[in-house]
Amino acid sequence: MSGAEKKLNERKKLILKAIVDAHIANGEPVGSKFLTQNKQIACSSATIRNEMAELEEMGYLEQPHTSAGRIPSEAGYRFYVDQLIDRYNLAQSEIDELKSALRQRRSELDSIMQTAAALAAKLTNYTALAVKPRQARITVNRFEIMRLDEYTAVLIMLIGGVVKTKYIRSRSPIPPDAAMLLAGALNAKLTGLTADEINMPILMDMERCLGEYDYLVNPVVKAVCETISVFDGGELRFEGINKLLAFPDYYDMDRLREMLALFEKKEALLEVLSDEARKDDQVQVFIGRENVVKVMDNSTLIFKAVTQNGKAVGAIGIIGPTRMDYRRVIATIDSLSRGVTDALGSPRDDG
Repeated sequence: MSGAEKKLNERKKLILKAIVDAHIANGEPVGSKFLTQNKQIACSSATIRNEMAELEEMGYLEQPHTSAGRIPSEAGYRFYVDQLIDRYNLAQSEIDELKSALRQRRSELDSIMQTAAALAAKLTNYTALAVKPRQARITVNRFEIMRLDEYTAVLIMLIGGVVKTKYIRSRSPIPPDAAMLLAGALNAKLTGLTADEINMPILMDMERCLGEYDYLVNPVVKAVCETISVFDGGELRFEGINKLLAFPDYYDMDRLREMLALFEKKEALLEVLSDEARKDDQVQVFIGRENVVKVMDNSTLIFKAVTQNGKAVGAIGIIGPTRMDYRRVIATIDSLSRGVTDALGSPRDDG
């Protein structure tokens, strides 16, 4: 805990919490007159103004140029999330809807994640996301080559417990002995390697092994790398992107375009979510400039990993303005993530 946080007495905490709650509710700067109506604070307007000024000096509040009231800073939101937030309990109707939707597709990861994201967007009224993380290290365990005709073969790859195939069409013939040599070279040189580890010296070594059939190496290795990359690529889906338009924080068209481009390209966000989902199974909150992706410096990202057999297989999250209903969103994401984890770990119930 920093020195600044140690100086927050109970009155300052009450005032900061009241300001964050009020700003989340109405989006306007909060003044001392409004806070005098809060029975928990119970002190004069002058005292409240002094406390607000000190909270601003400590970095927890900001004062917009056009108003005498204050709004929370990123540090204020962070302290609120870490220290002041009340537990939010989902309504029974929300819990029933969640359980009913998840029960219908109990063991289908893609479907259940998409259902969970749609529910998150509906229950919170923010943009929701469902993530299938990139896997840390994808390699091929074994290769086989099946020759179909003189110019066509099927490349068969065992990746973990999954079989992937690629058609290889060559302008030059693929004799039976070439197929055998190629399978041998692939198993000797490429098993256990990621796409990034397949380099030029390895390709040249394989070409030497193939001799007169060296023309087969490049198309086959290209097919291997493409397959590994797709298998390793992860997936990111959004629900309720149009909900951003409801918030003044995204009225600036340039900023909105940048956010929409982020959602369309997905790569930067998928990279962050894949890394973070593997680190922690708690609800994670990134406020404003805590986000690695620069365009999200006025947004909050909240998500939690979904696990199966103790391993992160996905994540459910919310993106919205820093002026977010943190209590509701954190409770919803926590419940959804636990619900999906439970559903994936439970046997199918068709009754």
